[in-house]
Formats: sequence, C-alpha cells, structure tokens
Amino acid sequence: MFYTKEKLKAWMILLCAVSAFGLSSCSQQQGDTQNGTTAQTTDTTQQATNETRPMNVTKEVFGKTEDGTEVHLYTLTNDNGMTVKITNYGAIITSLVTKDKNGNPGDIVLGFDSLESYLKGHPFFGAVAGRYANRIKEGKFTLDGKEYKLATNNGKNHLHGGIKGFDKVVWTPEEINNGLKLTYKSKDMEEGYPGNLTATVTYVINDNNELRINYTAETDKPTPVNLTNHSYFNLAAGQAKNNLDHVMFIQADKYTVVDETMIPTGELRPVKGTPFDFTTPQPIGARIEQTGGGYDHNFVLIKKTPGEMSLAATVYEPTSGRVMEVYTTQPGVQFYAGNFLDGSLTGKGGVNYVKRYGFCLETQHFPDSPNQAAFPSTILKPGETYKQATIFKFSAENRANQ
Repeated sequence: MFYTKEKLKAWMILLCAVSAFGLSSCSQQQGDTQNGTTAQTTDTTQQATNETRPMNVTKEVFGKTEDGTEVHLYTLTNDNGMTVKITNYGAIITSLVTKDKNGNPGDIVLGFDSLESYLKGHPFFGAVAGRYANRIKEGKFTLDGKEYKLATNNGKNHLHGGIKGFDKVVWTPEEINNGLKLTYKSKDMEEGYPGNLTATVTYVINDNNELRINYTAETDKPTPVNLTNHSYFNLAAGQAKNNLDHVMFIQADKYTVVDETMIPTGELRPVKGTPFDFTTPQPIGARIEQTGGGYDHNFVLIKKTPGEMSLAATVYEPTSGRVMEVYTTQPGVQFYAGNFLDGSLTGKGGVNYVKRYGFCLETQHFPDSPNQAAFPSTILKPGETYKQATIFKFSAENRANQ
C-alpha cells in the first residue's frame, strides 16, 4: 500500500487531530484504515523532550558489534505486566513476556540473552527482514528494463535481503512514549537493490496487550520493498517441547503453490480440502506430515479492501491458555513451522531449539513478487511512501473443550 506525498500530508494532518486520544484499539484501527487512514500510535507530538524520558521505555547496553559499534536493548512495558525487549541491532525482538491463564508471566519468543549470540548467526530470530523479505527466484529481477542481480543465499535463490540484510545492521534508535522508533538508511545498490532507501520501523505497546509494528520507507529510485518481522513464537513459554499442539486459525482461502526450491509457481490454490486449510482452527501438527516437509508457505489473506487492517491469524496454546491474534494491512502471511530448527542452537535460559520448537507468522507481500506480474506489486517509486502495519494482540483463556 503506497501513499503519495500529498496523501501522506493529508494523513498527517488528520493524525495530529486525533493523537491526543492515544493508542487506539484494534477495531478503531481497522475502521480508520478502511477510510484510507491508519491511526498511527506515534508521531512527533509524542516524542520525548530533552527534559523527560518517554513513558514505559528503559534502555541498557546490550554489547558491541565486531566493528565496535555500541548496541542497546530497550524494554517496553504496559500496566498488565507485558514486556517487550528490542535491540537496535537488526531491529530484533529479543523477548516478549505475557501472562498465561493463571496469571504467570512467560517469554513466548525465541532468541538469545546476549548480542554475541546474535552476531554468531541465527535463523532471523525476532528480526526485521529486508530490503525484501522472503525469496526472490535465482536472486534476480528486472525493473524498468534493467536486470538486477542479488545474492543467492538460499540455495539458488535470494532470501530476506541477502548476505547482510536489515537483520544484520545497526538501526538508529529513538525512544518514544510506549515504544521505539528505528531508522535505517540503505544505500543505492546495497545487496544489489537500486535506490537509497530510508526505512523506519516503530514498535509500540498499549494496555490492551497489543504490540503494533509500523513500517514506512521512501526511496530515490524504483525498488522492491517487502518488510516483515521474523519472530518465532512458542506460546507455551518453554512448557511444551514443540509447537505441534498450538491451534492455528488463518484467515486465508488460498495459498501460493511453490516449487521444490520454495519459489511460487504463480498458482494461487484454494486451501479447501488440503492440509493448508486453517479456516477452521486446527492443531499445527494435525496434518503437517501431509505437506511434504512442513509449513513454510505464503497464505493469501481474505480482505474486503486491499490494504485494510484486518485479522490474519489466531493461535491458541492449550497448556498455557495463551491466545495470539495477528492483524495486518499486508496481503499475505508466511506461516513457517520451524522445520529447519535442528537443535544446534541454545537460546535463552539454556533452551535447546529443536525442530518445530517455534513458529512464525510473517505478515508480508508474496514471495518473488518482483518476478510475478500477477501478484500485488512490491515496487516503491520516488515520491511514494511504503506504509504497512501489523498488530500482535495477546490474551489468555481456558478452553475446556480444546
């Protein structure tokens, strides 16, 4: 969903008028987006002054990168005991603590206790993937008659921005009320992508136990852009050995069929009658062996209006009673069941991340869109603003019949 500068200016005027009311609920945000505006949770009127620190944000040193750049860890808290920790290295969510049905807090995302562990390499735990999340066939695309070549870092394909994507750079942080704003300036031809791109990711939490992620980007040359957060979730917070008993609902009637290298063939196949049908809640493990390797597929979300904020997925974990709802403006969500976790990584608290220990719901545009004319476009042009948002909402309940 792209905005011209004129539309963005009008949107900002409206935003200033409503900003005094604070972070809106999911239902308000959905209504605002359908009317062409999104109730952004942060703007310049909420930013910290030199005299006061932003509300509900703390900061600590997390370590240094190999070139000596100091990296920080920021903790966001609400009045319900929910906490989110984010580092400006890779814009990574390192921890997300919510309460279970008995009121006990638990960390529900995979990650590490130290920056050093992230620097050693990992499968995108909690990071922002970009400049293009997901795969691009054979690491190349043609734009305005010119072919661009990218790194092939996933077999013969390009994945999540290349060798040094947005997950491996230090973002410029700005503390804001109830949140953190991170900015990264990607230079022209960085990792093979054209155009100087300025990307911004804003994390904000509220007392409805919502974590909202806003993405914006601008460029001086046409370029593909597809940003997502790559958090791995385990709603049992370490009380289950894998994710297979999590009950999944996905608001999608089609999925993108892929070839043996996980590149879309172009077919959008109905989910009905297949192991990919989560239009009624199903345990992740109920049909996973029928998929030929596990879930790692883009689901085409049902939307009345393109770009609206709407429900994408709901996940329930029976042991803890935790529920996660995912809302997004994006047209798709990549459901990845952690098939390639192999036990070689030890995370927070000494937990061994074995196969299918965590799952991802990566809200996004479709894989390989720069080479698929029939897919929603991911090309951002000068004068336009890339703008997407995703909300993760958490609660807990006791479903006796599950």
